[in-house]
Amino acid sequence: MITEFLDKINQFVLNPIITLLFAVAFIVFLFGVFQFVKDAKDGDTKGEGKKKIMYGLFGMFIMFSAYGLIRIVLDTFGIDNPQDYISL
Repeated sequence: MITEFLDKINQFVLNPIITLLFAVAFIVFLFGVFQFVKDAKDGDTKGEGKKKIMYGLFGMFIMFSAYGLIRIVLDTFGIDNPQDYISL
């Protein structure tokens, strides 16, 4: 029963949230790269691009870490259905 419950939470709640947050972090990263390249001669705006790149990378790292933590919890409870795991 608990394994089915955790499986459903993983499938319908955690997967979409992690995927959405990963996409947002990736968009912030790409926007930072664009801003960094576009304003290569302007030091202030270039610094803003660097910040966005770092925030995007940090966000993606957090999402991969959350993915790993979820896998550890699912494996601990014996849920070994690979097609239901997060697919990034």
